[in-house]
Amino acid sequence: MPMPWAYRHATKDWQAFLADAKEFLGLESDNAAYTAVDAVFRVFRRRLTPEQAIAFANLLPAVPRAIFVQDWDISAPPLPFAPREALTREAQAVRPHHNLTPDHAIEAVARALRRHMHQADLDRLLARLPEGAAEFWDPGDVDPRELERRIT
Repeated sequence: MPMPWAYRHATKDWQAFLADAKEFLGLESDNAAYTAVDAVFRVFRRRLTPEQAIAFANLLPAVPRAIFVQDWDISAPPLPFAPREALTREAQAVRPHHNLTPDHAIEAVARALRRHMHQADLDRLLARLPEGAAEFWDPGDVDPRELERRIT
């Protein structure tokens, strides 16, 4: 069996995703963009059961999938979704001394992520997740052409 595309091209896919995230976040460095992506993933993951989180992770490109599950306490009970502002503050509180995550971080990461995923698969899964999951990954008022999947 040939090596899956997601693994053969993981570095290239990650670099393309991170470049989009950095642009949409309005951040200067890869480190700052990584911290914002990781923080947004942690906030979302805290609201899912392990089964739901793994189903979501399975849709992600290889490196974002690894980031999504790193340092995860699967014994913690899921939290309810909260208003966007509270979720943003929670993301900004991750590694607070090294976090430049902007107020539009969730929308920016959603925009970048949707560009690198099968959106129909994502939307089908989000419809089965707890109330608030689909709203979490809403990229805001964006031209749908900007969300078209990119092949790296």
